[in-house]
Amino acid sequence: MNGPEIHLEVAPELRLFLSPERRRRRTALATDGSSALGHVVESAGIPPTEAGRLVVDGRPAAPSHIPRAGETVEVYAVDRPQQVPGAPLRFLLDVHLGTLARRLRLLGVDTAYFSEDIGDPALARYSAEHRRVLLSRDRGLLRRRELWAGAYVYSDRPDEQLRDVLGRFAPGLAPWTRCTACNGELVPASKESVPGRIEDGTERTHDVFAQCVACERVYWRGAHHHRLEAIVADALREFGPAPRPTDG
Repeated sequence: MNGPEIHLEVAPELRLFLSPERRRRRTALATDGSSALGHVVESAGIPPTEAGRLVVDGRPAAPSHIPRAGETVEVYAVDRPQQVPGAPLRFLLDVHLGTLARRLRLLGVDTAYFSEDIGDPALARYSAEHRRVLLSRDRGLLRRRELWAGAYVYSDRPDEQLRDVLGRFAPGLAPWTRCTACNGELVPASKESVPGRIEDGTERTHDVFAQCVACERVYWRGAHHHRLEAIVADALREFGPAPRPTDG
């Protein structure tokens, strides 16, 4: 671009999307004189899912605004908690976020996940068709126009990823109600109702079971339960109590 030059100021948390020479608090950016502000911001490297309020010379501006020479454009991150209107809050995670998917399901958050790479176009279409927020660390994927909604996952560490998503979207938490393998709902089960699905030792030492209504996987308080309880306790302590179960 070699048209009018604007001054770009980007929120600190968004500067990782910019090229290294533009990561200062304030940087000059040439435009083509005809592209809308939303396109200019995206061209600078910021995915549209991550850009929040736009301010031009101290006044709120729409993404459709055409920047003029000398204007100062401030780009803020999305507000937290972020509101996703028009559908129940549900997520879709790309192939690289399997641990995050299992932890969200552990907390009862509706989370779709494909363990094989189905490709960016298919993921974007699935997001649109099922009205799910796509979570990804792939910036190119988050720029696809087919997306219904999306969000960049800023960390590569599962603990931080979980805190990031819970803090950004504030989903309702209902731990131990979803299958971590397939996202199906869990219901209480007895030893007699799951013959052949638990080993003899487990049957002798455990009395409380749950079973997925979708894939029929059986759950109980196994050796790794304390680690899962710690994840649940930390999430509830920081992001709110689980909702009360409905009577009846």
